[in-house]
Amino acid sequence: MDPARTTAAFRQVRELLLRSRNDSGWWTGCLSTSALSTATAVMALTKAAAASTNEAEIVRWQRLIQAGLDWLAGHQNADGGWGDTTKSLSNISTSMLAYAVFHLASDGGREHRHQSWREAWSRSRDYVERAGGVAAVLQRYGKDRTFSVPILTHCALAGIVDWKSVIPLPFELSCIPHRYYAAVSMPVVSYALPALIAIGQVIFRHQGHWNPLVRWIRRWAISPSLRVLETIQPEHGGFLEATPLTSFVGMSLIGCDLLEHPVTRRCLRFIEASVRADGSWPIDTNLATWVTTLSVNAMSGGESRSLENGANEPDREILRGWLLGQQYRTVHPYTQAAPGGWSWTDLAGGVPDADDTPGAMLALLNLRGSGESYGAAERASLAAAVEWLLGLQNRDGGWPTFCRGWGTLPFDRSSSDLTAHVLRAFGLWEQRLGAEDAALSQRVQRARRAGIRFLLREQRADGTWLPLWFGNQHNQDDENPLYGTTRVLRALVASGPEAEASVGRAVNWLLRNQNDDGGWSARRGITSTVEETALAVESLAGIPGAEEATDRGAAWLAESIETGKVTAPSPIGFYFAKLWYFEELYPVIFTVSGLNRWNLVRNGSGLTKIPQSSASVAGAPGQIN
Repeated sequence: MDPARTTAAFRQVRELLLRSRNDSGWWTGCLSTSALSTATAVMALTKAAAASTNEAEIVRWQRLIQAGLDWLAGHQNADGGWGDTTKSLSNISTSMLAYAVFHLASDGGREHRHQSWREAWSRSRDYVERAGGVAAVLQRYGKDRTFSVPILTHCALAGIVDWKSVIPLPFELSCIPHRYYAAVSMPVVSYALPALIAIGQVIFRHQGHWNPLVRWIRRWAISPSLRVLETIQPEHGGFLEATPLTSFVGMSLIGCDLLEHPVTRRCLRFIEASVRADGSWPIDTNLATWVTTLSVNAMSGGESRSLENGANEPDREILRGWLLGQQYRTVHPYTQAAPGGWSWTDLAGGVPDADDTPGAMLALLNLRGSGESYGAAERASLAAAVEWLLGLQNRDGGWPTFCRGWGTLPFDRSSSDLTAHVLRAFGLWEQRLGAEDAALSQRVQRARRAGIRFLLREQRADGTWLPLWFGNQHNQDDENPLYGTTRVLRALVASGPEAEASVGRAVNWLLRNQNDDGGWSARRGITSTVEETALAVESLAGIPGAEEATDRGAAWLAESIETGKVTAPSPIGFYFAKLWYFEELYPVIFTVSGLNRWNLVRNGSGLTKIPQSSASVAGAPGQIN
């Protein structure tokens, strides 16, 4: 490899990231458009148009419906199905949702306004039959009803699934005080409360219940649960800024003859406001806070140094002020989360979580140069974030996404990637500000020890960890051990003797799974991606015995920059419930982060390396036993 060429490529991609800022000075990013979002939005608008008597809004909605159906017909995969993104493999969930809207648009297959719609309907029907229909949807999600029930409800509203096949949801549970939610074993994860209420009601309307007592309770719960739904909806209408969740709520309320309900009307306004120029809808509005903190931390080079001053640097005061302004200062109405956390977005539909909060902490800490003092507002903000994360830690020592102690469903149970992110933020806070609050520092140290023990228990026999929020569609069970392992390695690499053996196994796995071309993917043998290669380079930089592997990975990234591949994102992101997405900034941000750390190590910046004892170097170059 040519170090000068790779360094030049790093500067090039760093400039690209800087140019990607919005006019205000931070990053907004661009999420992939989604067939699933488009299908659910079209369904909600179709049901609304059928229920409305307002000619003007019917015409407006019909225009959006036609554009959405045209987009779906034009992006159907060759096998007749759809994936979640334009780069995704077909899956039963998205394909059934799309088939349902074409079925509804065709009056049960009897009439289509366009030949392309007829062909899309016919091919998607065949795909759904081959893939297994209702049984396949239920099998895909198992015991978690968070997404299987909304999908089947959507399909029942379109007439392609019998209401008897839709599992009821106990929406009356939303009427109990929030503090008891964890105790009653909700059938959906914490973020899905709007779906529990609205979808539960439309299922009850069509199914009733055989038990007179349950039937009475659910009839009683209709009005109070709707009031709960209204209190947790943002003013602009978008639950979690997510088109699918908002659309599921809207179509279900319309199915209960509640077109004029304030929640329904706000849902429809959000759907109309979220459509893109090509007639499709994205999976979420944006990840502005997340991509901004990722960008700041990528350019800082990690915990050993902060963002530098310079002519080409972003305005640190602007970024600092904006990030401080995104912290939640009051109890969140949706999850009842205490003040102190950050969401993934700067918009009203966000919810504070345990991945964006440590990301914001790291960014705020990295926005101060070496030797700079922190202002009172920053110290208070960071202390509040520490308190928020301490309050979220589960009994097993790990961190969940949104709510502590809800149970075993995804996003509520502890996860390795989130726990690792929290540990990194805690470590840098202790290094920079821990001495100012000895009592809080002691609590952080205890929490870190518990978090480390959790990660050591979660490591799989092959040396890997699995993440919650990222996957790889080409790997078995959609797993992405590369992402999970690199994130945990960043947290454990300086954790002391307790983690040395675990670190060694993780490094071994990463080295064994590098592809022959020098890149990485979820495992060896799957086509290398920019995102995964950059993550591997970032986590291995500075580790004894991994120099050759990181040099080869850096060279692979340099070629990707030179050929323009660095701007081609891969669908490795999971949104909620195995819902794929890609973000256009991910490959650029991750590459900046990986090559920045590689460059700092290569040029002898004093970046801390793990002790030699943490990984026993074998005789063969680039291999660790």
